Amino acid sequence: MIADVPHLDGVLTAHDVRATARSIVAAQEPSGAIPWRVGGHTDVWNHVESAMGLVAAGERRAAERAYAWVATVQRHDGSVPMKIVAGEVEDHSGETNMSAYLAVGVWHHWLVHRDSAFVRRFWPVVRRGLDFVVGLQLPWGGIAWSQEWRDGRPDRVDEEALVAASSSIHHALQAGTALAGLMDDPQPHWELAGGRLAHALRDHRDLFLDKSEFSMDWYYPVLGGAVRGPAGEELIASRWDAFVVPGLGIRCVSPNPWVTGAETSELVLALDALGDRTRAVALLRDMQHLRRDDGSYWTGLVFPEDVNWPGEQTTYTAAAVILAVDALSGTTSGSTIMRGTTLGPAFAEIGLACGCASADRVARRS
Repeated sequence: MIADVPHLDGVLTAHDVRATARSIVAAQEPSGAIPWRVGGHTDVWNHVESAMGLVAAGERRAAERAYAWVATVQRHDGSVPMKIVAGEVEDHSGETNMSAYLAVGVWHHWLVHRDSAFVRRFWPVVRRGLDFVVGLQLPWGGIAWSQEWRDGRPDRVDEEALVAASSSIHHALQAGTALAGLMDDPQPHWELAGGRLAHALRDHRDLFLDKSEFSMDWYYPVLGGAVRGPAGEELIASRWDAFVVPGLGIRCVSPNPWVTGAETSELVLALDALGDRTRAVALLRDMQHLRRDDGSYWTGLVFPEDVNWPGEQTTYTAAAVILAVDALSGTTSGSTIMRGTTLGPAFAEIGLACGCASADRVARRS
């Protein structure tokens, strides 16, 4: 029913959100894959985000087709290919954040639909994915961002970590741990990995690859749940003026005059997680200049020239908008997915590798 679809007074109606969800469905391929755009490539992270947007907007059947597709592309070691075009793998590399993110989508589906059969169906897929990811944790706590493949086999691990990817993995590990509790199948090694990762994201961001020109590197520790409270507020304040363009949204890359809808909507979700509703609503309203009449969204805008670039509408942008509206409106029972309030206690922070924590903190969280 339309009453159950997220909407936000003064920003988007339920009919607007339904139209946005339909723009995602229109891009979905017969296999269930949701590419970035019609005829474009699919990666599992953005695909899962799109499925979450469909769940929030009431498009359950399309969302479940999308989740079923993930299981078909997962490899025996739990990884997924980085880039798939029309069913053909174009980049075999296994990005860890892509392999992890199904956990967030399945937990979100559970929050909305309370379908235990769905969770049981995808639990083995989630478990394999997260086991792959924690197996690539670096000695200081970050997660290696990718494993290369050669001749159909896993090959070299890129032993560097990205703040945004590891932050997303932190969120996935929390969701996975919540699912483990639901399935009565504890995974204490995920909790250990989550604690080490949380410590790295809070206290050792200098050990990650420097991508500080990208807005995702700025707000993702908050969005992924590792940095919250006063520390999160301080982090957001630290680069607000570098990225936020009043009236338009946020820059994707700080030196470039280009605002993007997905990053703006994700910052909205991060602000909501900090309780900063006023600025969250204002930013979501500001980025509506990217909306088209059919409910889809341009990826971004080069603002001196007032030109939408690239000249395409992306499914992940549409999904991020839906999730932001749901978070701010509290319409569905999945609206808290980014706040983390339904994920259970935070991981016990562990910093053994750098000497920041004593051995007694390795104990399981209470």
